[in-house]
Amino acid sequence: MSDKPQSFENHAKMVPGYHYVAFSILLVLLGSTVWQLVREPSWDSTLGVLWAIALVLVGFYARIFALGVQDRVIRLEEQLRMERLLPDDLKPRIGEFTTDQLIGLRFASDDELVDLCREVLAGSMTDRKSIKRAVKSWRADHQRV
Repeated sequence: MSDKPQSFENHAKMVPGYHYVAFSILLVLLGSTVWQLVREPSWDSTLGVLWAIALVLVGFYARIFALGVQDRVIRLEEQLRMERLLPDDLKPRIGEFTTDQLIGLRFASDDELVDLCREVLAGSMTDRKSIKRAVKSWRADHQRV
């Protein structure tokens, strides 16, 4: 776990063994099996392509499913944080935030959360990227997947 300060520019997490090595191997396997099928069509080479496609899909969906669970946890964490930090006039509006907006707001420090929430609810920022760009005091998240 890195304690390096995070910002909008460096907060994305890349796991080299997963993103580069494993997926490269899977893509090479897929390309190789397709090439084999083209060169020597057979039931076995067709099965090889199907296996390679299945493995690529498993790798892809393993990442997508983990990110989906992470988004749900972030949504819950941010709703709880807002219950604690937002003034009484904003608390009834917590349910109006989309998951995407809550994910963007998770990087805002406690001190700037209220103002950013007001801006988001006013409609001046709607997507997570614009919300993240508006964060001045970045609250790092070193536990994401």
